Amino acid sequence: MSRPLRLGALSAALLLTALAAGCGGGGGRPDTSAHQKPHWAGCPAPSSSQDAAATKAPGGEWECATLHVPLDYRKPHGKTIGIAMIRAKATDRRHRIGSLIFNFGGPGGSGVATLPALAGSYKQLRTRYDLVSFDPRGVGRSSGVRCLGDRQLDAYYAADSTPDDNAEVKSLVRRVKTYATGCEKNSGTILPYVGTTNAARDMDLMRRVLGDKKMHYFGVSYGTELGGVYAHLYPKQVGRALFDGVVDPMQTPEQGALGQAKGFQRALDDYLKACTRTSVYSCPTQNRIRTLLKRLDGRPVRGYGGRKLTESLADGGIAQSLYSREYWQYLTQGIAAAQQGDGRILLALGDAMNGRGPDGRYSTLQSALTAITCADFRQRYTVPDIERKLPAFRKVSPVFGDMMAWGLTQCADWPVHGAWTTPDVSAKGAAPILVVGNTGDPATPYEGAARMAKELGPGVGVQLTYKGEGHGAYDSGNACVRKTVNAYLLQGTVPPKGKVCA
Repeated sequence: MSRPLRLGALSAALLLTALAAGCGGGGGRPDTSAHQKPHWAGCPAPSSSQDAAATKAPGGEWECATLHVPLDYRKPHGKTIGIAMIRAKATDRRHRIGSLIFNFGGPGGSGVATLPALAGSYKQLRTRYDLVSFDPRGVGRSSGVRCLGDRQLDAYYAADSTPDDNAEVKSLVRRVKTYATGCEKNSGTILPYVGTTNAARDMDLMRRVLGDKKMHYFGVSYGTELGGVYAHLYPKQVGRALFDGVVDPMQTPEQGALGQAKGFQRALDDYLKACTRTSVYSCPTQNRIRTLLKRLDGRPVRGYGGRKLTESLADGGIAQSLYSREYWQYLTQGIAAAQQGDGRILLALGDAMNGRGPDGRYSTLQSALTAITCADFRQRYTVPDIERKLPAFRKVSPVFGDMMAWGLTQCADWPVHGAWTTPDVSAKGAAPILVVGNTGDPATPYEGAARMAKELGPGVGVQLTYKGEGHGAYDSGNACVRKTVNAYLLQGTVPPKGKVCA
């Protein structure tokens, strides 16, 4: 659940869409070498596949293109796919450093959609960098993974994800298998090739095509894992790289899910304490939240569009609200409303978690998340595995434990074998990488930052601590974090080891 969002003339938009689907230009095979010349043009409006809040095309400062890459790097002259890219050029061309490539996490988040939406936070970085992002393979316009239709997904996400008896367990197992079968039927060609190693290779080809000698990088959440894998594969190409909201590279899926359960519980506890001090609304307690979820398990309440708020959708909505302190007020209002039979607020939060747009269409966010996770990790967890692990999950989180534990079944019937037990991020010889951990981060718990810094290797991983709330640190608005990160990315100033921002 480590998740996190957007392309003038009609002909240009249609061309880009065709290229991103891997159709190529003309009748020949597209050039996948570092000598290819992407056609940069105006960006169309974000599509429903890209998990976009915006409905209009980004402004004229943005331009989009397609990078052509091999579907299978072991067969460089075989089939190709298109990787959708977006950029805004540096405003101070005289002092330009190069491109700063962003990945906003997920896995499954659309960089083409997200970067323009968040670009206001990166104005200072844009003075010396071209801001660049992309839809990784399997995401959005880059051959995005599709598993089920929109109405099927409505039912899938509303269904009980925390079974209480054998019948409910069997129902969950059937749904997971149906989902995996749908992914293979609708996106089977791309599924074996969406793993993080291939995404890292795509990024290095992107670096070369953009004309950069070094990879300057801004990775958030899963983007830190992608950055770590890149650094391991190409240590000598690492320039200035920031890892924010750091994934623990040493954890198996089970350990990661347990850590997230603990992290979300810690964030919920922090929210509950803060609510009693600052909210003008009646604040919930953990017991009231658990009681509400139990009641929704048997009696969903009204939502909107003819849909109802179920326990699973509410659980996801509560988790979504903990990604940012800005959402806490909606959590307070949403819980109070749901207790009175109005589930609209929590349903909206749950829809955001699942990548459902206001039009009822789903992005590729969650399908790509599953596809990339299952292509990366070789572990496959069975029902007996989950049942043995449930006590440990419930101990660390009475609210999120069951949801996180049963979520481990997502790869049980996956048609593709995973690549690793845990990723190798050792990067001996790489330039210093700034690793920022947030003590209140629910999705990527703080402890992962120290482990990432250690695994990158001596002299490579440099940790910065932010004592705050929410997922990530740079976009929190904390002045100390901004100043430290900007000094590193813009001037190359590496902060002292152990620096803390509060």
